[in-house]
Amino acid sequence: MNEKYRPVRDIQPSPEWGTKVRQAGPAALRGTIAFLSVLVLMVSAIGYFTVGRLGSEISSAGNLSLGGGAGDAPDGAVDILLVGSDSRTDAQGNPLSEEESAMLYAGDEEEAENTDTLMLIRVPNDGSSATAVSIPRDTYISTPEQGNLKINGVYGVHKFAAKQEMIAEAEAAGDTVDEKKFDEKAKDVGRSALISAVATLTGIEVDHYAEVGLLGFVLLTDAVGGVDVCLNEATQDIYSGADFPAGVQTLEGAQALSFVRQRHGLPRGDLDRIVRQQAYMASLVNNVLNAGTLTNPAKLASMGAAVERSVVLDEGWDVLSFATQLSNLAGGNVTFTTIPVTSIDGIGDYGESVVTVDQNQVHDFIDELLVPPAPAEEKEAPAEEEESVPDVAILVLNAGSTSGLAGGVGSHLKQNGWNVTEVSNAQPGIYWESQVVTADPTDPAAIELAEALGGLPITINEGLEPGTVVVVTHDEYAGPMDQEAVQEETPTTVGQPGADFGEDTEVAPEIDAGGSGPRCVN
Repeated sequence: MNEKYRPVRDIQPSPEWGTKVRQAGPAALRGTIAFLSVLVLMVSAIGYFTVGRLGSEISSAGNLSLGGGAGDAPDGAVDILLVGSDSRTDAQGNPLSEEESAMLYAGDEEEAENTDTLMLIRVPNDGSSATAVSIPRDTYISTPEQGNLKINGVYGVHKFAAKQEMIAEAEAAGDTVDEKKFDEKAKDVGRSALISAVATLTGIEVDHYAEVGLLGFVLLTDAVGGVDVCLNEATQDIYSGADFPAGVQTLEGAQALSFVRQRHGLPRGDLDRIVRQQAYMASLVNNVLNAGTLTNPAKLASMGAAVERSVVLDEGWDVLSFATQLSNLAGGNVTFTTIPVTSIDGIGDYGESVVTVDQNQVHDFIDELLVPPAPAEEKEAPAEEEESVPDVAILVLNAGSTSGLAGGVGSHLKQNGWNVTEVSNAQPGIYWESQVVTADPTDPAAIELAEALGGLPITINEGLEPGTVVVVTHDEYAGPMDQEAVQEETPTTVGQPGADFGEDTEVAPEIDAGGSGPRCVN
């Protein structure tokens, strides 16, 4: 893994929108634990039972493309997708009041169907830690249904398409067009598409989904009495409403929203905004884990109200059991990081500015970050010497459309002692099937090579120099190969990358919720 990407652990949010469902247990406990769990504010469940009723119903979403829950990951972890939505409605789909909308300071650049904060969160089955991995909002990906687009647009594009299809079907059948009903159903289509996109990008199956609206940042910040942050320099931004001095300061609700939404004027744009969001959430976790918050009935009641207005969870999530699992989690064990990116100034299909990533690199980063190290193996006895292979120079050519095929075959041959001198593409129109080409079809080396590759046919080219053999791979090739080498040679970047960061840039600083003060950020 590139040293400039520093590892962190991941946490997961849960998905629930649309209809209302009751979680088992006192309403106050349900509401407060739901929101704290979503934001990795995992505290002792015992404290909630001493407070009484604090909340009521939690909005939920169903029919989502989720995994089977805890136990799917190698460490039995729960993987949650936490989504921050810029929706101008609350969790029940009701429009926000004029006062609330004005307080949120929704800049002209924002659209109501974007999901501008994405975190994949992992909590191991022993509840000892929680790791949140952020995904930049402008990450450029490819989807089967809608083609190439920014990941923050996946939800809105799929939701819109699903709603238009429902309207068209209703009109064709002469049925009543119920805009609100169709809109709620379409939301789940958008959520499922987003879950699938994140799973493809990261290689992680999402177990639960949680969504928090803009209003949630404001309400929760006010509920805990403000959140401390620290800025390296003073900053202003007309789009987000940010206007902050340098140094440590305590932010109230609307200020906190401006703080986590600003990206204009920051050195690394959205990547610096992500670091701000992580620093904010780390301070928020620290505040909630503070005994003064947990023993204050008024603050817990406000948290319950925040849940009811702004949080949606998937309907299959047993939040109470999850919170109990995390009852001993300490702030220092809650950490945040960001997926590696190849550029922040890439170009999309229509000339738009995008963040480019290499999906293979993201998978490797996630694997190293989240998979527990394997137990040390006993030292193996020296392997017996393998039988030597014929000393022949081999040129491997890819004559088909399968990217990386020749590289995979060449790597396999090298691993088995063959002398592969070159791997390249064949000239178009010369070869139509996989084969071994040699000047002498009776050459034992060519015969052994053809058998070693699954019984390829042998063809003749008398112009080849003695001691040289050509291996041609085509799309139907089914013989042995190095699958990892194939993957490495297969392009997995969507869009045109911009300038590289350079080796000295720290793309993903690690932030945790421990310590005695907020981390200073841009």
